[in-house]
Amino acid sequence: MIRFHSSADRGHADHGWLNSHHSFSFGEYYDAAKMGFGPLRVINDDRVVGGAGFPPHSHRDMEIISYVIDGGLRHRDSTGGTSVILPGELQLMTAGSGITHSEMNASPIDGVHFLQIWIVPSVRGAAPGYQQAALDTAALQRGFATVVAPAGEGAPFTILQDARLQIAWPEAGQRLMPTIRADRQYYLHVATGSVETSGRTLKAGDALTLTGENALHVTAGDDAQLLLFDLPA
Repeated sequence: MIRFHSSADRGHADHGWLNSHHSFSFGEYYDAAKMGFGPLRVINDDRVVGGAGFPPHSHRDMEIISYVIDGGLRHRDSTGGTSVILPGELQLMTAGSGITHSEMNASPIDGVHFLQIWIVPSVRGAAPGYQQAALDTAALQRGFATVVAPAGEGAPFTILQDARLQIAWPEAGQRLMPTIRADRQYYLHVATGSVETSGRTLKAGDALTLTGENALHVTAGDDAQLLLFDLPA
């Protein structure tokens, strides 16, 4: 089964300093039908004005991925980690037994636009930590490239869950056919640009879910950045 999820149906919160769209229930936005998709619990599409951000706060037992679309996001955490996440980079933070971190716009003037993604781990109480690295942009331009996977699979980022994240930055007109298995479920999120798939045009913020399917055909429009989550059924 393939289901379309419109960006217009997401939750929305505008706090002035933060303009956020929620693919799933989060904060004051609650929809009993949108509590996640398998272990994928949160996709927040956040825009933060210059000089603002999220002051120190704590998490436990969550795998948290930050994907910056525009601008820079400054990260500090209780393990001593500090960095600025830029477009073309990814950060995966394991909250594990407990971690405190802050996320601030790295610029005092310009805005930052990023996705924050939460995936529920398969183990509890793991050692907290974070991974950050530049993505292989040439691989992303060729098609869906696996950037997050369980340990031992050779992905640049490892996750404590039977889940994988593939990212693609295709050129307009490029056709993509990622490997899809009927015994898995998939969540395709359009971060920027547009694509055509399953008889629909998906634009930024739109999503597609697949369950019990064995194929996906995507034709890219302009400026597409695509995130495909491969999740246990």
